[in-house]
Amino acid sequence: MAENGQVLDYKNIFQENRGAMHDGRLQLLKEKIFKNNKTGKIDSILQNDLHSVLWRRVARDFELKFQVRSGHVFRFDGFKEMELERIRDFIKECYNMDVEQQELSGKGWNWGTTDFEGYEMMFNVAKLSFEIPLNNVSQCTQNKDEVTMEFHQNDDSELSLMEMRFFIPPSQDEMVDKVKDFHDNVMAKADVLQVKGTAICVFQDLQCLTPRGRYDIRMYPKFIQLHGKTFDYKITYTSILRLFLLPHKDQRQIFFVVSLDPPLKQGMTRYHFLILLFYKEDDLAVELSLSEEEVEERFGGKLQKDMSGPMYEVVSRVMKHLVQRKITVPGSFKGFNGTQSTCTYKASSGFLFPLERGFMYVHKPPVHIRFDEIAYVNFARGTTKINKSFDFEIETRSKTNFVFSNIERDQYASLYDFVHNKKLKIKNIGKAGADFDGMVGSSDDEADVHDPYMERMKQEAAERDQGESEDESSEDEDFKPDTSVQEVEEEFDSDAGEESSVGTPASEEEERPMKKKKKEKKERQPRESSDKKKRKKKDPNAPKRPSSAYFLWLADNRARIKSENPGISITEISKQAGKEWKQVEPSDKAKYEKQYQKEKVKFEEAMRKYKSEGGGRASSSPAKFVGFVPSKPTTPKSTKTSPTKFKSKEFITESDSLSSSDSDDAGEKKKPPSEVSDSDASAVSESDESD
Repeated sequence: MAENGQVLDYKNIFQENRGAMHDGRLQLLKEKIFKNNKTGKIDSILQNDLHSVLWRRVARDFELKFQVRSGHVFRFDGFKEMELERIRDFIKECYNMDVEQQELSGKGWNWGTTDFEGYEMMFNVAKLSFEIPLNNVSQCTQNKDEVTMEFHQNDDSELSLMEMRFFIPPSQDEMVDKVKDFHDNVMAKADVLQVKGTAICVFQDLQCLTPRGRYDIRMYPKFIQLHGKTFDYKITYTSILRLFLLPHKDQRQIFFVVSLDPPLKQGMTRYHFLILLFYKEDDLAVELSLSEEEVEERFGGKLQKDMSGPMYEVVSRVMKHLVQRKITVPGSFKGFNGTQSTCTYKASSGFLFPLERGFMYVHKPPVHIRFDEIAYVNFARGTTKINKSFDFEIETRSKTNFVFSNIERDQYASLYDFVHNKKLKIKNIGKAGADFDGMVGSSDDEADVHDPYMERMKQEAAERDQGESEDESSEDEDFKPDTSVQEVEEEFDSDAGEESSVGTPASEEEERPMKKKKKEKKERQPRESSDKKKRKKKDPNAPKRPSSAYFLWLADNRARIKSENPGISITEISKQAGKEWKQVEPSDKAKYEKQYQKEKVKFEEAMRKYKSEGGGRASSSPAKFVGFVPSKPTTPKSTKTSPTKFKSKEFITESDSLSSSDSDDAGEKKKPPSEVSDSDASAVSESDESD
């Protein structure tokens, strides 16, 4: 609770609505305001409309009940007993009204007397036992001596009261029918939709996306009737929260969205939004069933008896003034090329509309998220390999996540600027730096800073490096020294890449994992060589590209920026320079641009000379042939032979043959492994044994 002058502010207060308690905020000032955190709807009571204020003990702490002169009642729960004196003094001083304390009967008797006052029926057992808001009643039927009351179902409540029956003893006076009087009193204030008389206007064969089909919409004084081929729906004006008029991306269609609470019900299906689809070229003419005087008196010139024009304008205009709700349209947000963001939500494609006070997704399933519900938003990398899209994630304060994926990358800048201007908290995930190119940085200081100029400079630098690499020479792609060495060794030696040892080979069970590892190593190597092919060496003798006008200006002003901002980092220097460069006068920019053009002419002349002399065609270092590389001679470590140590001729390498013929064949030409004969192999074996 906060008290500020003539204001009492309570944040953790609950409002009773159809048996469910919704948390919100209550402010007591010249008009009492309660804001429902679930729907965002604001209920206000003017001082002159206030009839009475009651304070009483209920199941959840204490309750404050406001009753207005029209009969409507507002109940607020969650007060502590110590708040009574402060509230009593405030209402007495500001509204000149006393707060009455009321006690409820707790006897638990099921018989008593009834009293109807305003929109409530009170059941008294010596004193008030309970009360029923009659606008919660959906149907009331009477029998011989009994009245049955049915109630609207509330999806927000875990347990809902659906039906109550009252037994009414017959009256001794035959002229008085107590059952009928009770039924008539309930029906006078009940929220029962009965079609009486003619509709104010009728819109025929309108296309509905939710619920799907074509419906005739009939506008009555207190409710709307949707008449279709299969189902009929009735919507009270009090259950309509908001109206939206949203343009389609193709600029030929337009959505008209009606937000409902409670929703339409069809079996177990709930429709929280009524969505109509119109084509802009379709026209409509409608005539109201009211007289000219009634139209003028009721709508004050905002509607006419005969209206015509585009269908979406006529329907939305009539709906606006009968429902008495404002129509929300897209505000300041301008997407890429003036279009809305196409995205995917729950495997269905639709449109995301950033509005002035929230986000609206149309159409399957429709989602409306207000800014005051949002805890944070997040821009995430897209799931596609080519990264031409990104995901927009929203988490509400109630820990509900909404992920809108596959948004076009071109929409990022406008969507990010919109979120930043609305002061929504932006959360980053991932390692330090940026989530992906052009997205938000992960540091706390740079999370909400977006520098389009810096991103453009990075792109120009990448293009410049790419241009240089295309002019320079590249290595011979067919030259694979690592692969050739391994292939030669594996062809003649089953233990290629391993140190050979004289001894008995391992068993088959031990050799299998070794061969498997060699096979995996061989499969991985082409990928490594392909990565090396992409890296092209830069010729140090090639001419250097000239610096752009921005970098020439930065070279003259870097020292000044650093001196004016002591302790500034390199990244912050670049950002500050980018901001100042935008504000440099065109005449000063022209000076640096002229200097850049002169250097560019010199660079092009030097590049032509460099290419004419053979630069960029071949590598300066001669290629080396890597064939079979003989191992260094090895000296036998032991002179004894054991029956377990034996090496077959398929394991003999050139190193073995060299070690066996140091004295005899020193002057002869060395034989390659392919020319080793059986006699040579046996000689080697005898030499090893003799040593």
